Amino acid sequence: MNSEADIAERLSTDGVMLRNAWYYALPGNALRRRTTAHVTMLGEPVLLGRDSEGRVFALLDTCPHRGTLLSRGTFDGKEVECPYHGWRFTTDGRCTAIPSQTSSQRPQPSDIHAQSYRVSETQGNIWVFIGDASVTPPPVPVVPAIGERFGLHLSAIFDCNIDLAVSGLMDPAHGAFVHRSALWRTKKSIHEKHKAFSPVNLNGNLGWRMDRHRASSNSRAYRLFLGGAPETEITYTLPSVRIEHATTGRYEYCGLTACTPINATRTMVHHVMYWNVPGGALLKPLGYMVARRFLEQDRLAVMDMVDGQKFNPSTMLIRDADMQTRWYFRLKKEWLAAEAEGRARANPLESMTLTWRS
Repeated sequence: MNSEADIAERLSTDGVMLRNAWYYALPGNALRRRTTAHVTMLGEPVLLGRDSEGRVFALLDTCPHRGTLLSRGTFDGKEVECPYHGWRFTTDGRCTAIPSQTSSQRPQPSDIHAQSYRVSETQGNIWVFIGDASVTPPPVPVVPAIGERFGLHLSAIFDCNIDLAVSGLMDPAHGAFVHRSALWRTKKSIHEKHKAFSPVNLNGNLGWRMDRHRASSNSRAYRLFLGGAPETEITYTLPSVRIEHATTGRYEYCGLTACTPINATRTMVHHVMYWNVPGGALLKPLGYMVARRFLEQDRLAVMDMVDGQKFNPSTMLIRDADMQTRWYFRLKKEWLAAEAEGRARANPLESMTLTWRS
C-alpha cells in the first residue's frame, strides 16, 4: 500500500499551490467589453478586464496607493480608476493620473506601475499565468480541434485544498457509487478494467495519459450522447488540468476540467464541454443539467472526505486504483524540486497498465 516514499511525497507537497503555471480564471463569455471582474487565484486578488477592442487583460486587484480593490472602481474600456482617490491605470498597469498630486510632488504617475499578469484567451477560456515575470510560460492547455466548435461552462467551489479537489476528481473507482444512475451506471455494473498509461511532458507541463481505448461497457452516457462505441483518451497535466476526448470517428466530445486554488482551503473547479453532435445548441440544457449533477456529486463526495479527515485518521493509497493520486504527488514533488534547483522538469513516470474494478 503506502511506501515511505509515497508518504514523504504527500507530506512534502500537501496543500502546496504550484506557481509558474497557467490557471483557469473565467470563461470568455463571462467578461463583456469595457467590464472588469474580480477573481482570487492562489490567494492573490486578480482584476480581469476586457478593453473596448475586445482584448483581455489582468492586473493585481489592489491599488498601489492604499490597497483598495480596483475592480470596485470604474473602467472606460481603456483605463481603470480607483474608487478611493481616482488613481488611473492602463490595461498594462501604467499609472496615468494621481489627482491629489501637484506637478512638483512625488510620486508622479510615471513613478507608479500596477502589477500585471500574463493572460490568454483560448478556445473560449481565459487563463492567467501565476508566477515570476522572468519565467517563460508553457503553452496554454487546449483541447483537440473540436474545442473550437461549441462550448458549455460550469463551475463550483470545493471547500478544500487543491490536492483533495484534484484527487477527488481524478479517482477512477468512485463512479458506481458517487455517480450511480439507472440510466448509465449502476453498482452492479462494476467489472475489472485494464488501462494503459503513458507519461506526458508538454513543454514542461508534466502529467500522464490514459491511452486511447474503447469506452467501458458501463459508460452509457458516452454511448447515449455520441452513439456507437466511442474511444476515449484522458490526459492529466499539472498543476490541475484534465482533458477527456471521446470520439466515434463521426462525432466527438471533449471535456476540460481545471482546478484553480482560491486560497489554501478553497478551490474553484471549472468544467468546459465541447461537442460536434448535431443540434449542439439544443443539447446545451441537457448537457448542463447532467454535468451540474456530476459536479455536485463530486463536490459532496470530496466534502465527505474533508469532514472525515478533520479527525486526522490514518489513510492509505492502494494499488492500482489510487496510482494516479500517487503520480500526482510524485509530479508535484518533481515540480518543486526542479524550481528549487533551477533546472528543467523531468517526468519520472513510466508507461504501465493499471488494473482495477469500477
